[in-house]
Amino acid sequence: MIRVGTSGFNYSDWYGVFYPPGLDRGEMLSFYARRFDLVELDFTYYQMPSAHTLAAMAEKTPEGFLFSVKMYRDLTHRRDLTGAELSSLAGRLRAALAPLAERGKLACLLAQFPWSFKATSENTEFLAALREAFSGLPLAVEFRNAEWVREDLFVFLRDFDLGFCCVDEPRLPGLFPPLARATGPVGYVRFHGRNATKWWRHSQAWERYDYLYSQAELGEWVPRIQALARETASTLVLMNNCHAGQAALNALQLRRMLGIPDLPG
Repeated sequence: MIRVGTSGFNYSDWYGVFYPPGLDRGEMLSFYARRFDLVELDFTYYQMPSAHTLAAMAEKTPEGFLFSVKMYRDLTHRRDLTGAELSSLAGRLRAALAPLAERGKLACLLAQFPWSFKATSENTEFLAALREAFSGLPLAVEFRNAEWVREDLFVFLRDFDLGFCCVDEPRLPGLFPPLARATGPVGYVRFHGRNATKWWRHSQAWERYDYLYSQAELGEWVPRIQALARETASTLVLMNNCHAGQAALNALQLRRMLGIPDLPG
């Protein structure tokens, strides 16, 4: 099964583009869930979520709706974590995810590593420790640094039941190229936009992702996504070009290109 959604949903600049003007912010998720059956929660990267918050979000969505959850940044961006700290943070996050898992609404946990996370033996060992800390949960890993483009990486990911997060981002030296590989039960694809000018030089984080894909650019991924779907139990496709509602527009467009019918209602 292929599901398409966006990286986040609670954006004020989506009014008039995706959300109708005047819609209460508390109704955004319910409205979103009438058009998509998948969302990636990104606020969980900036703050450790609570079980109460995720349970409330689950209640606002219909049966069959799934959440992918971006891992809290201390687990992916701190290189000085002790084993005890890793265990503690992982325990807190697992407890927070419990309401989603118990309701069958947890699609995947995404560990997005920064460009500075390079292909070293120490970092490979950390990935193994991270997998152990979240054993039993679907887990995908996103790399930014092109050093990881090695066949032994994909062997390692398969051996540890880790999904590989395929990315579409600017074709800049050192950034991960647009490879589509299946290494676990969950296929994962993230579209970051191709704003090469602002990727490294921006004053606001959203500028990096300010990009609207053309139909031709999305079309490059249609056969890749379909191939992933044939090799995995589920394939999750997330649009992260969220500025000004562009992610929602491209996600709806890609759904149609993949032949995914509109949701009822």
